[in-house]
Amino acid sequence: MAYYVYILASRKHGALYIGVTNDLVRRVYEHRSKAVPGFTTKYGVDKLVLFEIYDEPASAIAREKELKKWRRDWKTRLIEEHNPSWDDLYSGIAN
Repeated sequence: MAYYVYILASRKHGALYIGVTNDLVRRVYEHRSKAVPGFTTKYGVDKLVLFEIYDEPASAIAREKELKKWRRDWKTRLIEEHNPSWDDLYSGIAN
């Protein structure tokens, strides 16, 4: 089973949310459909701009915690290294 660390954004350089899941399509869909109240619903954070895949849940959780401690400019640089135009990657994984 794969585990994912993902970053959602409200827009380019907008609000960011970092999460971890074992079902990326389902979890991003929950954010997009506003199924769970909270930060992403309140701030419209629903565009998948980055995700990383891990084999072990402990590795994914450790990475999530690491990224959450990062300064915003480091997170922005990470996103732009992999997704320079901040495209929404959801349609590429939801098929």
